[in-house]
Amino acid sequence: MFITVLLIWLCVCLIVVHVKSHRPKNFPPGPAILPILGNLLHLHLENPLKDFERLRQSYGNVYSLFTGSRPTVVINGLKAMKEAMVIRAADYAGRPQDMLFSNVTQKKGLIMVDYGSSWRDHRRFALMTLDFGLGKKSMEDRIHDEIQYTTKTLETSIGKTLSPQVMFHNAASNIICQVLFGKRYEYDDDTIKTIVRCFTENTRISNGPWAMIYNSLPIIRNLPLPFRKAFKNHETCRNIARRLVNEFKKTRVPGEPRHFVDCYLDELEKRGGQDNSFSEEELVAACLDLYSAGTDTTSNTLLTAFLYLMNHPHIQERCQREIDQVLEGKDRPSFEDRNNMPYMQAVIHEIQRIANTAPLILIHCTTKDTELMGYSIPKGTVIIQNLTSVLSEEGQWKFPHEFNSENFLNEKGEFVKPEAFMPFSAGPRMCLGEGLARMELFLIMVTLLRKFKFIWPEDAGEPDFTPIFGITLTPKPYRMKVQLRSEQ
Repeated sequence: MFITVLLIWLCVCLIVVHVKSHRPKNFPPGPAILPILGNLLHLHLENPLKDFERLRQSYGNVYSLFTGSRPTVVINGLKAMKEAMVIRAADYAGRPQDMLFSNVTQKKGLIMVDYGSSWRDHRRFALMTLDFGLGKKSMEDRIHDEIQYTTKTLETSIGKTLSPQVMFHNAASNIICQVLFGKRYEYDDDTIKTIVRCFTENTRISNGPWAMIYNSLPIIRNLPLPFRKAFKNHETCRNIARRLVNEFKKTRVPGEPRHFVDCYLDELEKRGGQDNSFSEEELVAACLDLYSAGTDTTSNTLLTAFLYLMNHPHIQERCQREIDQVLEGKDRPSFEDRNNMPYMQAVIHEIQRIANTAPLILIHCTTKDTELMGYSIPKGTVIIQNLTSVLSEEGQWKFPHEFNSENFLNEKGEFVKPEAFMPFSAGPRMCLGEGLARMELFLIMVTLLRKFKFIWPEDAGEPDFTPIFGITLTPKPYRMKVQLRSEQ
């Protein structure tokens, strides 16, 4: 009797799982769905990018996968991306709220919080503050302050070789710390080393098989498996941010903000506790989100930049000639100088395109029943944007599969930005850190190229341009040789 009941129960469970994993009517096509696992076996969990392209060839620019019983739609190509993220932007602006990192962040902050009035208010506040509200010291000044330390690091390595990974990561980290907290950290400071370690580990977890398993099989979530480390790491960073916020509360002068935290505390005071969407816990979460958005993408793009410039010395030299001409007589570059540097602009944008730093960006979900390219997409469907498919799409670029600044220059040598250039996605969920990243990339690259020549070491062998997959694509570790240009 017991065996019979057990078998009936198992059959019912399998039927329920099969029904939940069944493609709805007029849903995008995709590979066959297995009970419980969905399409997990169709993806290489350590790096699914090639699988996404392979499935695109079979099923088209809009296709579906199932992670367990959860339906997911993968969007490829400019036309489909524009329809979803621009034309139907509000329909596709949600965040899945029952996945590893929405649970780790407790659905607070600027990134993983769901689409709604609280998210809109915080995003609007963050954008306004980053653009105009950070006190007397401009964003450019904060970036130039940190560039001095990068320059000193390079000066101590003249004639030698060095690994630039830590240097660029610390530079990007300190710039966002200046914006958030008005302070920088020495590169061996225990606080920043702890933050970097926690974010690095969580990046690895979020793009590894354990995150996929967590998202697909809710029954295992309370087990002591490796994904629990992500919760511990995030709590460690939250405690550091809380401590900093409490320090600033003691020394701030209302109405005279020194950094993002002061601006938020001013806003909190202005609202007088009447708006419970603004709180000190939300401030802590926003700081951690801005830190993560403002560090890896920039540092990895800089690493990609110098990897390519060393191996295309004629491009490096042409950039330097333009920099010398435009900056003659000036102590340092300003962000406005980019308007007089069409070739430098083209090279930086081509580096962003080829770096493809955030190939899958952050997942979205639909906020209502909607459509895409003629298919019906139910509310709550997970959406993955395959930005690789846009940044290397045939017909959108002169040279889609090679590093070539002509992708951003017209026949007159003027800088142009094709519609398919969307390294940080598009629409209301477009990456918050893009404005800061653009300024950092220009000021850092121009300053360093003006002063130094970067050379691929003779004993380094052939360069490997294949990146390492993660939340961001990271160039494989390499070494660079540095010379002062005045010695050439």
